[in-house]
Amino acid sequence: MRLIASDLDGTILHPDETISPRTVRAFAAARAAGIHVVFVTGRPFRWLSPVQRALGHLGTVICSNGALVYDLEGERILGSHQVPGPAVGEVRRRIQTLEPAATFAAETLSGLLLEPGFIDAEEASRLPVMAEAPFDVGRLEAEGVVKLLAKTSRYDAEAFQTLVEPEVADLVSVTHSAPGVSLLEMSHPGVNKAVTLAEYALELGVTAAEVIAFGDMPNDVQMLAWAGRGYAMESGHALAKAAAGRTTASLQDDGVAQVIERLLSGEPL
Repeated sequence: MRLIASDLDGTILHPDETISPRTVRAFAAARAAGIHVVFVTGRPFRWLSPVQRALGHLGTVICSNGALVYDLEGERILGSHQVPGPAVGEVRRRIQTLEPAATFAAETLSGLLLEPGFIDAEEASRLPVMAEAPFDVGRLEAEGVVKLLAKTSRYDAEAFQTLVEPEVADLVSVTHSAPGVSLLEMSHPGVNKAVTLAEYALELGVTAAEVIAFGDMPNDVQMLAWAGRGYAMESGHALAKAAAGRTTASLQDDGVAQVIERLLSGEPL
């Protein structure tokens, strides 16, 4: 294996925003052995401070479910796939027809814009500072939308996606990754973690068969299926496990570190 691709939240990143010392050591050992490491996350590039604290400026990170590639060391955007402004407005209109109670947010190249009511006071107290503003398609188009978010309390995430996806699939790709929250994440059609990871691997001269990937949620499905060896967390979503075909121990038991240690020791995977 020449490239390790790992999701963050629920895979190596704990709810308290820490990465275990064992996992940090495993990634450091992999890099020392000449293996490329790339993190592939649904997070915006502005929310990578836990990675920086634990691992330093660790090269390139694929963010926003593949919609944006970020140079962590140079702190600059290397590329992005944006949802066209008119599509953003039309997706919102279609979802509101299906679920009038839905609220929306948009992650842009400039920041995260939230409709009033998208998050409650408790969420606001623990999330980075974000601006509430009316859903202005013109502003969003000017800033460049890389991920559109829709939230409801009337359906669980699976049911909400089942309701929405057939109606908007011509305009955006749809997934979800937040445990216990009915939050849909929508990006440019055809963009997902696997697509951008494949582009990144190609630049390095690495084939899919030489990639080992880790993840835990539906937004990891395509990446886990594409990689030569995909591992879902034991604590992960059933769809991730089915796509990977392999599981490793839970986040709490350093499942990713366990596999990397076996890889570096030459043990069978």
